[in-house]
Formats: sequence, structure tokens, C-alpha cells
Amino acid sequence: MVHAAVASDTNEAEEIQEILRGAGIESELEPEVEADAIAILVPESDLEAAKDAIESGTDPDDLVAEP
Repeated sequence: MVHAAVASDTNEAEEIQEILRGAGIESELEPEVEADAIAILVPESDLEAAKDAIESGTDPDDLVAEP
């Protein structure tokens, strides 16, 4: 699993996870140790599709950072 995005809180991370689920991409949430944020992890083979799905399903300003 690789980082696809970083969310600022659990609600945002779950929204992104729902977008990915709708695109048929499995994902996991993982707390970021160095920041008060949550990483969204996807299989490496789905990374580009996940980024596209996240980009089309969210406002880019909503994301804390891209990995």
C-alpha cells in the first residue's frame, strides 16, 4: 500500500475513502505520526487511478498535502 493523499481529519479521510470505494479502489487509513493528519493508502497498482478519482471528487484546496 502507498500514500495516495493526506486528509486533515477523520471525516475528510472517510470522504476520500468513499470516493475511492465508488471508483472500485480499495483503501486504508493510517494516522500520520509527524502531523495531525490521516494518510489514505491504496495498492500501488491503483495509485494513478486513485489520484484521478480523488482529484475529480474533491476540491483540491481540501487536501492537506499530496505525498
